Amino acid sequence: MPPLALSMGEPAGIGAEIALKAWLQRSPAALPPFFILADPDHLADAARRIGLAVPVQPIAKPAETGAAFATALPVLPIRLAAKPQPGKPDAANAPMTIAAIERAVALVQAGEAGAVVTNPIHKAALYAAGFKHPGHTEFIADLCGVPHPVMMLAAHAPDPALRVVLVSIHVSLRQAINSLNSDGIMRVARIADAALRRDFGIAAPRLAIAGLNPHAGEAGAMGHEDAEIVAPAVRALRAAGIDAFGPLPPDTMFHAEARAGYDAAICMYHDQGLIPLKTLDFERGVNVTLGLPILRASPDHGTAFDIAGKGIAKPDSLMAALHMAADMVRHRMAYDRAGHDGH
Repeated sequence: MPPLALSMGEPAGIGAEIALKAWLQRSPAALPPFFILADPDHLADAARRIGLAVPVQPIAKPAETGAAFATALPVLPIRLAAKPQPGKPDAANAPMTIAAIERAVALVQAGEAGAVVTNPIHKAALYAAGFKHPGHTEFIADLCGVPHPVMMLAAHAPDPALRVVLVSIHVSLRQAINSLNSDGIMRVARIADAALRRDFGIAAPRLAIAGLNPHAGEAGAMGHEDAEIVAPAVRALRAAGIDAFGPLPPDTMFHAEARAGYDAAICMYHDQGLIPLKTLDFERGVNVTLGLPILRASPDHGTAFDIAGKGIAKPDSLMAALHMAADMVRHRMAYDRAGHDGH
């Protein structure tokens, strides 16, 4: 299996620290080697600052990762323009942050890396360098030529686990409601169904479709969108052979007994899915982009400027993202070897 490619993220944030800590917690039996696209000097400085004994080894190509990983953190060098100061983003380093993502995606596209794992970025700093995208998800989708990416957030800790897939992503609540339509729900659900089969090893996915309104509209007493938009989408999905059911009252979808009845929840807007997920497993949530020709996962937290450089950042979410990315690579390889067409 090719190594995983980890992007540096915002240099003034906690990306370097959690990467160093993830390497210290490496488990070769469960996690394939990974390399980070970053500045080796910055990583070495970060290790010294917080007292971590992590050797840093520059590599020339991803194929060198395996030999280096047992004794050092492999780094594919991308030199920063300015020395990072913890908690103080510098727009001078924004082009390198962007370049790390672009290079990681290109390496996966070329088959030199198995998946992209992205450290958190600081969008305000990137906007100063001409970044035009709402976030990682949309940027990576654009690099892959995919016009409508689908975001999944997954939590590992609860049993049963929770996966939420969002119909709308980074838009206002008003815009999310105004733009909701049956075709959009069906598109997201189809992509989720395909990804669960190919990348998560679930042969017969079950999709719980959330209602938009309280009590899923309660027969029109609390809005007509569920009856007029969500329910027709569910009927069409079932007619197409997808095991979808709903619309379900959102307030009763996320307790343990309810979660046992589905493999992913299709949520109508951002916070409908992220509030329950982060409540259940804030420190180990993973962000996955579905519908891409490549695999991408990310820790589900930000740059944490308030604790950057203090040595207290937890690598749990990054470790979960690395493990999930590795599992997805294995599932996709097995799925494709079995003769499926990948769709």
